[in-house]
Amino acid sequence: MPAYHSSFTKSHGTIGNMALLPIKTTFRGPAPPFNNKEQDIIDEALYFFKANVFFRTYEIKSEADRVLIYITLFITECLKKLQKCATQPQAMNEMFSLAISKFDVPGDPGFPLNSVYAKPSSPAEADLMRQYLHQIRQETAVRIVEKVYGEDGKPSKWWLCFAKKKFMDKSLSGPGQ
Repeated sequence: MPAYHSSFTKSHGTIGNMALLPIKTTFRGPAPPFNNKEQDIIDEALYFFKANVFFRTYEIKSEADRVLIYITLFITECLKKLQKCATQPQAMNEMFSLAISKFDVPGDPGFPLNSVYAKPSSPAEADLMRQYLHQIRQETAVRIVEKVYGEDGKPSKWWLCFAKKKFMDKSLSGPGQ
């Protein structure tokens, strides 16, 4: 069975070789606003996460797939942090800290998938990419807490059991973190 790919074909340009896709968010950033009630790229990544996380290889069919890969790797990092959180408010604090913490972008030596992502062509493009990924990280962090902690405020073992999985055998955090 093949991995799931992004259904987003229309982007508002690219940053490096990542699609600049609209997202439903209240966080400031370069992503265009998403006005539809349909799924955005973050909803799509959350929906396909449990199936895609088992794949060691992933064939990239579009620039939107690169965004999907990044979000999937970030969801894994979120789940690692959420394992240690007993309550939803504690989880929100952890996710906020993780989302705004310093992170590597494609082209940085610590970025795990430099072979898949193009290095930004200029410092301005690198800054735009960092802002875009920062916005995605913030919105994804909020939505993953909503998924994991549901209505009752208790963590879902059906989400947290995926914390040890490594999509494409990669991790956004360094070894031992």
